[in-house]
Amino acid sequence: MNFTDLNLIEPIAKAIQEQGYTNPTPIQEKSIPEITKGRDFLGCAQTGTGKTAAFAIPILQNLTQNKFPNRHIKALILTPTRELAIQIEENIKAYGKYLPLKHLVIFGGVKQGNQETALKKGVDILVATPGRLLDFISQGIISLKNLEIFVLDEADRMLDMGFVHDVKRIIKLLPQKRQTLFFSATMPAEIQKLADSILNNPVKVEVTPVSSTADTIKQSVYFVDKENKLNLLTHILKNDISDSVLVFSRTKHGADKIARKLQKDQITTEAIHGNKSQNARQNALNNFKSGKTRVLVATDIAARGIDIDELKYVINFELSDVSETYVHRIGRTGRAGAEGTSISFVDGLDLLNLKNTEKLIGKKIPVIKDHPFHTDDLVAQKRDSNNKPMAANGERPTSSRPNNSRPNNNKNKPDGVSSNVGFKKPKNKNFTRKK
Repeated sequence: MNFTDLNLIEPIAKAIQEQGYTNPTPIQEKSIPEITKGRDFLGCAQTGTGKTAAFAIPILQNLTQNKFPNRHIKALILTPTRELAIQIEENIKAYGKYLPLKHLVIFGGVKQGNQETALKKGVDILVATPGRLLDFISQGIISLKNLEIFVLDEADRMLDMGFVHDVKRIIKLLPQKRQTLFFSATMPAEIQKLADSILNNPVKVEVTPVSSTADTIKQSVYFVDKENKLNLLTHILKNDISDSVLVFSRTKHGADKIARKLQKDQITTEAIHGNKSQNARQNALNNFKSGKTRVLVATDIAARGIDIDELKYVINFELSDVSETYVHRIGRTGRAGAEGTSISFVDGLDLLNLKNTEKLIGKKIPVIKDHPFHTDDLVAQKRDSNNKPMAANGERPTSSRPNNSRPNNNKNKPDGVSSNVGFKKPKNKNFTRKK
C-alpha cells in the first residue's frame, strides 16, 4: 500500500511526502482508515513501528474536516515522558505544517509561564505528560470539556513509571462522548483492564508479537567482567564502530560515570537522566541528533522519545531487571524497517537477566568472543541478578545479610526508582513514613 491509497487530504499528503514517507508501516496502514472513521482503537505495537504517525495523521485530518470554530482543546495526547511528548509534538508539527490547527506540548521540570501563555491563545491539539496536565487543570488553566479525541500512548510505560493513578484521574475529567485511541508495546493484565474500561467497541490491531524484537536488528552479547566494561566500551567505540551510539545505563550515577570515562578517552559524550534539567536533556538530545555529540548515555526513562531514523547502534552497558525493557531499548535502532545493531555487555550480575530476556524474545542472542576482554568463566556461572548463587532448583537461597547492611543511596538506583526500596517499617503502629 502507498500513502496515496489512504485518502488523505492534500495538505497532509503533501507534508508527509516532504518527510520522505511513501509506504505506510503495518500499524499505520491498519489504523489510519479506522481512526478517520471515528472508531476507538487499541494498538499493540512495539517502539519503532511508526505508531505516532498512525494516530497523528488521522487526528489532523479529522479535526481539519470538522472545522471547529473555536480554540478549545479538541485532541489530547497523553504520554509518560517529556522527551516523548516533545517528539510527538514535533511530528504533529511536521505532518500538519500546511494546516491551520494549533498544537502545543506541555511537561513538568520547566517554568509554566510560556506554556500557560500559549494555552491562553488557544490550542487544538495538546500533547502532555500527566503531572503538568493535572497541575494546569487544578489551576483552572486547562478545561477538557470540549475534548473530541483522547490518545493514551505508551500505556505500559505509564504503569512502569507509576502514572496509572494520574491517568485514571485524567480519564474521569474527559467527556463521556469521545474517540479514544490506546497504544501500548506490551499488554500486562492491569493495562488490558484499563483499556477495557475506557474503549468502546475498539478496532484491535497487533502488528507484531508482544515483546518481540525487530528482525532487522542484529543482536549480540559480549561476556565481560564488571571491572572491564568501561574499557570494553572504549575499545569498541575506537576500533569497531565509527557511527553515533546510544548507550543504556541502568542508573543515573552509572550514566554519569560512563560519560566521564568516554570524555576522558576523547570521545564526545553526554548523559541524560531524571536528575538533568529539561533544557540540559533537550540540548544533549539535539547535539546527538545533529552529530555534534557522538555518544549519548541514557537511562531507560530518559530515553523514551529518542526517535532517530538513522541510529544504527545501541549498547546495553548492563541489562535491565525488567526483560521487556530490552525490547524498548534496542527498538531505538532498526526503526521503520532500517537495519540496526544492538550489543549487550553481560557480567556475573547480568546472567539471570540475560536468561529471562532470551526467554521473553524467544531466541538465543549470539555471543561475540572476539574482543580483548572476553571471559569464558561467566558462561558456566549460574547467578541471579544480585550475584547470589542459585540453588539447584533455580531458586535463590534466603539472604543472610542483615537488614541494616542494605545500601540506601539514590544515585545508584535506576532512574525513576525511589531510594526507599527495601525500607523496613518499625513495629510502632503510630509511626508515619514521611512522604
